[in-house]
Amino acid sequence: MLEDLQEIERELMLLARHHILPTSTHKQHGRTLDRSAYLLLSRIEAEGPMTIGQLADAFSLDVSTVNRQAAAMLQADLVERIPDPDGGLARKLAVTPRGLERLHADREIVLGTLGRLFEDWTLEDMRRLAEMLGRFNITCERENGNPWPRPTRVADR
Repeated sequence: MLEDLQEIERELMLLARHHILPTSTHKQHGRTLDRSAYLLLSRIEAEGPMTIGQLADAFSLDVSTVNRQAAAMLQADLVERIPDPDGGLARKLAVTPRGLERLHADREIVLGTLGRLFEDWTLEDMRRLAEMLGRFNITCERENGNPWPRPTRVADR
């Protein structure tokens, strides 16, 4: 079992060094978000408007870090502050149309990169990898108390 854990540790370490998000080549043309904006916008898109505190909790980050990242996104018109739809006192961040456009454009770049990386894989192998990664992430999220909202799987997949 130790040998298996060592192999998993090595592969996760190596996986973490691969960057599938848009590259500096794309950034030179002003078409990409930085990593933190991509992640925060993705979370808000998945869950709906969130407070700075909720985002900090979701990513296990300090509130000041998320506040700084949010300020940059507000400045770039990627998010806007809105009253809490549930009547709470804290204002929430919602993704703007520009933010959604930029997020979806970056996601298309990521999907294109993944498409090239998996072009020699079978659909079965891709689905098995997605299932195993999902299972691993859900286990980690449960351990850390920070679940990521996931869409319901389409029945024909």
